[in-house]
Amino acid sequence: MRKMHFSILAGVFGTALAFVSAAFGQPVPALATVPAGGAADTVSVAAGVANTFTYRVSWDAALLGKSYTGRVYIVMTSARGAKNEPRMMVNNWFQPPMVLSRDVAGVAAGTEVELKAGADGVLQFPADMAKFETRFGKLSKVRVQAVARVSRVGPVPGQSEGDVYSEPVDVTVSEGGNVISGGAVNAESKAVVLKLSRTVGAAKFQESAKIKEFTMVSPELSAFHGFEYTVKAGVSLPEGWSEEAVAAGKTWPVVYSVTGFGSEHVSVKDMGRKFAPGCILVVPDASNHDGHSVFADSVNTGPWGQVLTLEIAPAIEKKFGGPLAAAPAGALQDRLRASASRRFTTGVSSGGWSSLWLVVTYPAWFDSCWSHVPDPVDFRDFQQIDLTEADVNMLRTQSGVRRPIARMGDNIALYYDDFVSLETAIGPGGQIHSFEAVFSPKGADGKPRQVFERATGKVNPEVAKAWEKYDIRVILERDWADLGPKLTGKLHVFAGDVDNFYLDGAARLLKASLAKLGSDAVVEIVPDMGHRLYGKGQEMMLARIKQRQDEFEKGK
Repeated sequence: MRKMHFSILAGVFGTALAFVSAAFGQPVPALATVPAGGAADTVSVAAGVANTFTYRVSWDAALLGKSYTGRVYIVMTSARGAKNEPRMMVNNWFQPPMVLSRDVAGVAAGTEVELKAGADGVLQFPADMAKFETRFGKLSKVRVQAVARVSRVGPVPGQSEGDVYSEPVDVTVSEGGNVISGGAVNAESKAVVLKLSRTVGAAKFQESAKIKEFTMVSPELSAFHGFEYTVKAGVSLPEGWSEEAVAAGKTWPVVYSVTGFGSEHVSVKDMGRKFAPGCILVVPDASNHDGHSVFADSVNTGPWGQVLTLEIAPAIEKKFGGPLAAAPAGALQDRLRASASRRFTTGVSSGGWSSLWLVVTYPAWFDSCWSHVPDPVDFRDFQQIDLTEADVNMLRTQSGVRRPIARMGDNIALYYDDFVSLETAIGPGGQIHSFEAVFSPKGADGKPRQVFERATGKVNPEVAKAWEKYDIRVILERDWADLGPKLTGKLHVFAGDVDNFYLDGAARLLKASLAKLGSDAVVEIVPDMGHRLYGKGQEMMLARIKQRQDEFEKGK
């Protein structure tokens, strides 16, 4: 899940900040400004009409080729204030835009794709369009933008490299008005016409002397997906690091810090040396087309666990002087085992789950994990939902009450049904779809099987049972005779007892299970803590790293 900024809960999520405020990941990106060329076009419409418009989207062959297959979107937000682009709000959980979307196949360039709320084949959020108008009042301006999804690896439509989009258009909704005018409106049909004209470019990583971007083509993911797949990581280098020192054989401990849902490797710049002083800090990019890889091997998303441990980590440690560079010659897996005492994992939220998963799955290759507010680690409490229970519903309780998915103190901030409705309109890349992409078996259509029916919320028990392969508590209990000795001193989990996304319940169950197994694992439920990194847990990790480095230096 994501990282939350509590000071602006009015609904806005922020970028991945410094380690002390980390939580779910990179919630809502900063709003982009309207491209050079002036303000957006403006049209006037009657109150209540904005959500019943017919939208027509077109493009030139030079932009998308002779034909296009994919999903086309209309994204609408309030036009008040700064000249934001609606596409930059698509993944805003707490102030979501209105979204219409439609899947198309083989549409020729120059053809108009038509979208209208309620029309066959058109997905929409919110399901009740009146909710959108209520948010902004009867006298308001809204901003409209069209998007076509192109990227095969990016999770957010309209923000991923290669996606295309239109200029934004402002729509003035005036009570009692009944005339539509402006350059974006077809005078005859009265449809709002938008032309895709711009392409999302590659994100730029600003390097410095001690902050580097690492990229490589992954052989495993390229083979799995059938195209050249590039993986990335942000690397923060410690004081005293230099290429000359690496060439002379100097090595450092390495911390693999996995970000939360929605965040990317660029967040290394916000963490820097303060997060792990004296270490090489690696922030691998866990994002993919389906959301977050959690660095677990999956039949749907590919062998991400193997990619991190057997491709990314060895390449980074060789280049920058990680512990593997000091390991004796031999087979890679033997060298990873020999150098494990100075290799650590940590993370927050989805990254917290990832860090725990990596050590449980590859215990011989890491010294320890330091997991903060992880995604559900026991599927008997999947954000208050017991997926092992018969006839369970994801959207409503047995008594028919809507299930919440986020809270602030005693106040519900977000409901499951609204959350899922937005994801459905957006398509692959959302949090729930991301869970399914990793955990679910592949369906007959080649897509991840849904763990619940979107319309009714009814859980599919067959799919839920298949998820056990990724239920960390189940794995530990089932394989404890083998795993227990290998995990001695390695597991550290920190959860807030008022987690904003109801993740504390699963952590409590894991704590009880590990205690019953006789594990020495540290599972701490921190009083009055929400969804964020636990500072004392971070200090514990740094003390452990220093201990291991001192032992290494003495043993030279």
